[in-house]
Amino acid sequence: MDQILVRGGKPLGGTIPIAGAKNACLTLMPATLLSEEPLTLTNAPRLSDIATMTQLLASLGAEVASLQGGQVLALSSHAIANHTADYDIVRKMRASILVLGPMLAREGQAVVSLPGGCAIGARPVDLHLKALAAMGAELDLRDGYVHAKAPGGLKGAVVEFPFVSVGATENALMAATLAKGTTVLKNAAREPEIVDLAECLRKMGAQIEGEGTSTITIQGVDRLGGATHPVVTDRIELGTYMLAPAICGGEVELLGGRLNLVGAFAAKLDEAGIDVSETPRGLLVRRRNGRVNAVNVVTEPFPGFPTDLQAQMMALLCTADGVSVLEERIFENRFMHAPELIRMGAQIDVHGGTATVTGVDRLRGAPVMATDLRASVSLILAGLAAEGETVVSRVYHLDRGYERVEEKLRAVGADIERVQA
Repeated sequence: MDQILVRGGKPLGGTIPIAGAKNACLTLMPATLLSEEPLTLTNAPRLSDIATMTQLLASLGAEVASLQGGQVLALSSHAIANHTADYDIVRKMRASILVLGPMLAREGQAVVSLPGGCAIGARPVDLHLKALAAMGAELDLRDGYVHAKAPGGLKGAVVEFPFVSVGATENALMAATLAKGTTVLKNAAREPEIVDLAECLRKMGAQIEGEGTSTITIQGVDRLGGATHPVVTDRIELGTYMLAPAICGGEVELLGGRLNLVGAFAAKLDEAGIDVSETPRGLLVRRRNGRVNAVNVVTEPFPGFPTDLQAQMMALLCTADGVSVLEERIFENRFMHAPELIRMGAQIDVHGGTATVTGVDRLRGAPVMATDLRASVSLILAGLAAEGETVVSRVYHLDRGYERVEEKLRAVGADIERVQA
């Protein structure tokens, strides 16, 4: 099994290209099920989760071709041959539930296994199901599967989410494009990935207004066509690599980065003593002189501080001057990286959804174990700042969401390599 070996203490310099967003691409791919015509996605990331979604769509009868080294995905669902999304595939990734809305909207039926994914909280799918039920779907949960039918087709409805859910917003948005009448999604998620999906669906012929706000209005159409669409920049990969020069010094330009994707995060970096500036090619990040400042962080839905950057930010704050408090409001059980950082000399006290981090002068390299996707890269970042060698095990988590991480970091001067255990 692969491990990542990091020898810390080197400042970084150079450029890192930022890939297309994993979470956006995993949402855009099921949109092919809404149309008989081809959908082409450019700027696709090359990740194991993308391969899993490809496998799932193929099992339903879709054709998916990976072109230009995986950066272009050509999808076609001219015929849906199977209406069951099987547990053996769905269990690998929570985004698999996103085939439910499109398949139900186009075919009037779908059987989808309840999903698996990272162990960072329950993340139930009840909001997905309530939204589809409001649109007229008949739902039956048995034997670990959602059995859904809409014999007369889905119908427009007003759907008000009790709390913001990105996945439920995406599923409902796709389903509503083919529903009869008008659907209004209230308290909808505002993430850039939602905006990206709406833009793609509009290219396919959907009538959508209000994406990027808390109220999205969709006027259903009879059919959708094909489209070519570039996947939006991955704001979580962007934020992760913004932290690399922040944690070990130097200056790095993130190609394709946009400040509007990471506004709240960039504001916290500025508070911590990190300069972030826009360039014609992306974002330039450098640490000011001395140790970073302690800051307090509260994770919130977009446009707030992203939960998917909390673990990485904790790694930075482990070496900050002072005491930082991180409050996790999105997912329970998302401080599993803390004990591993403590193995490296960090001082962290976790109580429920709050972690108090007292900065230390220097972290020490140690063997550590990744517990989930974002935790894995937080340990690599910590290793960049640590004295000695850090060995990160269970990096299969990493490959779900980061494309060639060791190559990208090595290109800017990091001493990092992938090794066999």
